[in-house]
This record gives sequence, structure tokens and C-alpha cells, in this order.
Amino acid sequence: DALPILILVALFLATGLNPAVEAIRRRGMSRTGAVAIIFTSVILLVILFGALVVPPLVSQGTHLIESAPELLNQLKDNATIARINEQYGIIDSLQNKLSSVTSDGTLLISAFGGVIGVGKSVLSGTFTALTILVLTLYFITSLPQAVDLGLKLVPVSRRDRVSLLTEAIIARVGAFVGSQILVSAMAAIFMTLMALVLGLPSPIAIGIIIFVCGLVPLIGHFIGCTIYTIIALTQSVSIGVIAFIGYVVYVQIENYILTPKIMKRALAVPGAVTIISALIGTSLLGLVGGLLAVPVAASIILILDEVVIPRAEKS
Repeated sequence: DALPILILVALFLATGLNPAVEAIRRRGMSRTGAVAIIFTSVILLVILFGALVVPPLVSQGTHLIESAPELLNQLKDNATIARINEQYGIIDSLQNKLSSVTSDGTLLISAFGGVIGVGKSVLSGTFTALTILVLTLYFITSLPQAVDLGLKLVPVSRRDRVSLLTEAIIARVGAFVGSQILVSAMAAIFMTLMALVLGLPSPIAIGIIIFVCGLVPLIGHFIGCTIYTIIALTQSVSIGVIAFIGYVVYVQIENYILTPKIMKRALAVPGAVTIISALIGTSLLGLVGGLLAVPVAASIILILDEVVIPRAEKS
């Protein structure tokens, strides 16, 4: 069941990267060379991400674990929380659980289901990433040949029209990827600035994490908000609360104002259609549905505008 999903994701990524490949190819370079440049850039960005993000993330995670008991004690300073703790013992239970889990340094391992679980997670993630990388490389290299092969199955009288529609659909998928990168970059800039204001450590690394999370549909900002709040909690409970509220407020602005406007300008998709298509895609196919929903909606609108509506007006 996972292979069709991996193929869909790789095909989507290949179509999204195609405008960048075409831009380089128009400068006189072969398609193979353009693909090599794009993939080299992607790999370098992944290496840069690991170099800038992983060390501070590990250090801040360690610091959070070490300071967690003190942070829980700070919660007791609040009169309301202290009364709730006296009645239900929530803070005391958390402190006892934290002490039992971290006493032998097994917090991370226990979270992943033991040493074997950690190994399985790493191997599974590595295999999935390599599979998507190889499939994307294959699809983006052979995309023109695949399109030409598909057009040969179309009657000659309609081939030019279908070719134009196919190119327009591919362009819209590329525009969606570019728009998604823009939205993620805006989120990263905002969160970096808020990290600077709040005095959070490694604000550039935090911004890179938010940028990557913003590219993931459905659960991206949930992951980003969790990481951002955890890093803020290493400073104090109050800063953690402020960071969480700021993140949630920004996500609402992004979801209901920024994203619909950007998608409407880039893809000619109304804001309501953007939100509804994302919800429907997510409910039907989960993460992959959320990834494909908006460009599919844009493609359907394009076909309606160029084919269905003109025919209806002539009839």
C-alpha cells in the first residue's frame, strides 16, 4: 500500500521541480545537466539543514530534559495551577513520571519503543527517503518522454489541444510548489523574528526547522509548533506559552488569509476552493491527499475553463 503513495509523492515532486529544470535548460544546458544541478542543490540543502539544525536541536532537547523538573515547579507558582495540582496531583504525577523515565537516560529510546524500535524507525525513514529520491530523479529526467508517449494515445485532431492543457497542468503544479515554498518561507521568517524577540537560542536553526515543517501538509505546523514550544519552554514557562500562542495565531492567519490569497494569485483558485479541496483531499487520502488536493483542484478548474465551459456555451 505504501508504494503507490511513494510513487504519487515522487511524481508530484518531479512535476513541481520541473519549472526550475526548464528555467536552467533554457539557458542552453541539457535536461540531464539541469536535473543534476537541481538535485545537487537539494542534497546540499539537506546537508546544510542537518549541520545547522541537528546540533542545536539535540542540545536544546537535552537542556529541556534537564530543566523539566524546574519548569514543572514554576507551574506550581501559579495559584490556579497549584490548586488544580492539590486536587488532582497533575504536576506531581508528571514529575514522578519524568523522574522514572529519565532516571536511566532512556527517554528517547522509550519514546520510540525500545532500541529495536529506534533501529526500525531509522531504517524505514532512510529507505522511504531514498525511494522517493530515486523515483523523483527518474520521473523528472523522463518527464518530457512520458508526456510525449501519453500524447501519442490522443487522436491527432486533438493532440495539440491536449498538449497545451498538459503543459498548463504541469505549470500549475509547479506554481503550487513555488507558492508552498513562499508560504513556508514567510512562516520561517516570522518565527525566526519571534524567536529573536523572545530570546530563543539558535533562531536561524529554528527558522529552518519551521520552513521544512511548513512544506509538510496536514501535520507540518503541528510538528513545527511542538518543536517551537519545546525550545521556548527551555527558557521559561511564560516564554513557552507566549511562543505557543504566537505560533497558533500565525497559523490561523496563514491558513485563512495568506495561503488562499497566494494560491488564488498563482493558481487562479478561489480561497474557499483552496480550503475545501485541502480538507477533502486530507479526509480521503490523508497526508498525500493534502499534498495533491490544491493542484488537482487547479487542474480541474483549468479543464472546466478551457474545455467544458466553452463547449457548454456553444451548445
